[in-house]
Amino acid sequence: MAGHAVKRIDEMEATWGGAFKLARAELGVEAFGLQVMDLPPNLDQFPEHDHVESGQQEVYVVMSGSGEIEIDGERHPIDPETIAMVGPEAKRTFFTGSEPLRILAIGGTPGKAYEAPDSSQLGAPDPLAQA
Repeated sequence: MAGHAVKRIDEMEATWGGAFKLARAELGVEAFGLQVMDLPPNLDQFPEHDHVESGQQEVYVVMSGSGEIEIDGERHPIDPETIAMVGPEAKRTFFTGSEPLRILAIGGTPGKAYEAPDSSQLGAPDPLAQA
């Protein structure tokens, strides 16, 4: 494992049609999940999901743009001055306004070593290409 890594986000391998940059894998991070989500303007169909099965908590840091995160049916505005943590049981989804939204997503399971899902590995098939 290298002692450091530096890479431009727009040069990182992406999945989900280019929306999810595989930052964890690109940087060689093994201790926690890490990805950059580039969400287009006027997005209103981001898949609602939770992490009950894995027990993973997620922290979302807006890097640019603004929008809303909906957690268990309650919408909260998000922008570069806002950080959100969502526990594994809570359902979450995102909505964007008239501009794109770039979010850094950080995840891990309390009390457990991080195990990267196969879909977050470099070279993994894009789930949208399989649909």
